[in-house]
Amino acid sequence: MRVGLTGGIASGKSTVSSILRELGAVVIDADQIAREVVAKGTPGLAAVVEAFGAEMLTPDGELDRPRMGALVFADEARRKVLEGIVHPLVFERYAELEASAPTDAVVVHDIPLLVESGRAAEFDAVIVVDAPEETQVERMVRDRGWTEDEARARIAAQATREQRRAVATYLIENTGTREDLRRKVTEVFAELAAA
Repeated sequence: MRVGLTGGIASGKSTVSSILRELGAVVIDADQIAREVVAKGTPGLAAVVEAFGAEMLTPDGELDRPRMGALVFADEARRKVLEGIVHPLVFERYAELEASAPTDAVVVHDIPLLVESGRAAEFDAVIVVDAPEETQVERMVRDRGWTEDEARARIAAQATREQRRAVATYLIENTGTREDLRRKVTEVFAELAAA
């Protein structure tokens, strides 16, 4: 059972991912893999340095993520070069992890930009974690120290709630307590595991 998991920023997707892992799902985290494939000493990081120069490294030889982000988000052509390096490595690692999962496993692909990448149809089911925009903004200001404008700009850069909800096989509204969330996730997992 291949499941896509997504949600807007500060919706609680990471918490849902953790609960699913605790319940026995094999969770494959896109962001984590994207960091791993360009970690210090990897061929991915070497390819990034070849394409963008050694100035993209921190003094200790790691990828300078803020600097790289500032460069590629201001220049679509450079962003496409970076994606051309990172995406094939991520997909290769995805395939390895999925192939190593037990045949009866619920394999959850935690993909923040699932809707934006147009990949929802690749999965047997899609879980969308949702929260109202005001709740997302409140969480980002409180938990991440962002300004309200920064929070709203990040929300605006992602798919809309309606776009995410439209691809949901399972919609998890995250507006209650952590216990409420755990109960909802447990119910969804039980259905997935039974399918």
